[in-house]
Amino acid sequence: MTDQASSSSHHETIAAVATAAGGPIGVIRLSGADSEEIATSIWRSKFPFNQLPPRRLTLGEILSYPEGEPIDRGMAVRFPAPASYTGEDMVEIHGHGGGMAIRRILLSVLAAGARHAEPGEFTRRAFLNGKIDLTQAEAVADMIEAQSEMALQLGKRQLEGRLGTRISELYDEIQSILAEIESRLDFSEQDISFATPEKLINEVELIIKKINALQETRLEGEVLRHGIRLVLAGPPNVGKSSLMNAILGRDRAIVTKIPGTTRDTLEEFAHVRGIPVRLIDTAGIREARDSVEHAGIERTFSSMQEAQVILWIIDGGRSMEEQKMPPEFARHPVLKIINKIDQPRAVSASAIDDYIKTSAVTGEGLPQLYDAIEKKVWHTPHQETPEIAVAPRHAALLTEARNALQESLQPLREEWMELAALNLRGALESIGKIHGRCVEPDILETIFSRFCIGK
Repeated sequence: MTDQASSSSHHETIAAVATAAGGPIGVIRLSGADSEEIATSIWRSKFPFNQLPPRRLTLGEILSYPEGEPIDRGMAVRFPAPASYTGEDMVEIHGHGGGMAIRRILLSVLAAGARHAEPGEFTRRAFLNGKIDLTQAEAVADMIEAQSEMALQLGKRQLEGRLGTRISELYDEIQSILAEIESRLDFSEQDISFATPEKLINEVELIIKKINALQETRLEGEVLRHGIRLVLAGPPNVGKSSLMNAILGRDRAIVTKIPGTTRDTLEEFAHVRGIPVRLIDTAGIREARDSVEHAGIERTFSSMQEAQVILWIIDGGRSMEEQKMPPEFARHPVLKIINKIDQPRAVSASAIDDYIKTSAVTGEGLPQLYDAIEKKVWHTPHQETPEIAVAPRHAALLTEARNALQESLQPLREEWMELAALNLRGALESIGKIHGRCVEPDILETIFSRFCIGK
């Protein structure tokens, strides 16, 4: 981390609402050297605020500043440094939620000398003060944004430091090899026994294998953190909206027997086998009857282009010839579905061997559909939360480190130790950027801009 970033972290006491708007309880969070002094100026109870037992909620009155008029009756707790989330003196004031009361408390805190916190500033201070590494800081945002149980568990494991531990091990291993090479360069004239080039090469290749193993978890990380776009497409009146409702378990899309009911895309969030899924119901594809339907069909094609998985749905009671998928999507990840199998079929059984057979009305075939979606996403059954799954930022830096390590192999074979050391330093810097040992202020800005205010 840079000296500039570190030196600016203790200058001001910050405050923000740490709870969602509209809840029954609102929490104001303060962090910084003046936290207890500010809290003392707006708090009244049996004992002065700075004499309250640490890490224990105490009942009292919350006052306006500077008037000293009661605003609310609530609870407060202090967390003396360094045993706090940020590593600084921290205070939490718990008042009634609902908007006005908690807003008045925040305004009183700000009037007493605090500055309104920026998004993610509490967690940023925790990182800058060494309470967590950068992967753990990112895990806080991942847990807030988690849209499935698997994503939540993945964030929890990263917050526990499991990814950070692996990254630290890689950093230490590269640093050890670099130290060996630099010692060789510094003391080349002395009678000292150094590791052979073959041993150094084996150690570098082992680190490359470990990096490759981490890289292989990127798909899991992307899917669990961001979900997939799953588009339901097909001709009109094949049951796309009914199938969407069946997957959701509730009536979200309007269903009628009139072809072309869906004129626009309809999006809804769901979980399929633990996978966060953005379901997108689309207008049926046919020759448009009017400009509105034409616009809807154009949006269908656009949604299909952006989909991670397309469910191409046809009606088992109609001819397959009139329900062919547009050829431009043949190379997309597609699951072909015959819906309405509870009704008489016009399609022969031999023609539908590669189709999943479903009924949105009875639910028949839905487990097989979920299995197929899971296999299409993971390429294999995947029921458990991964131990570690890297994010795109981690993957990009791991690629940089791996490339630098690979560039060091030939110099090691030729015993060009200066060049090998240069490549190893590059790998070390890339690995260091993952957990924050080497990180620029603009990178921190990008990472913490994801956070909400109060975290």
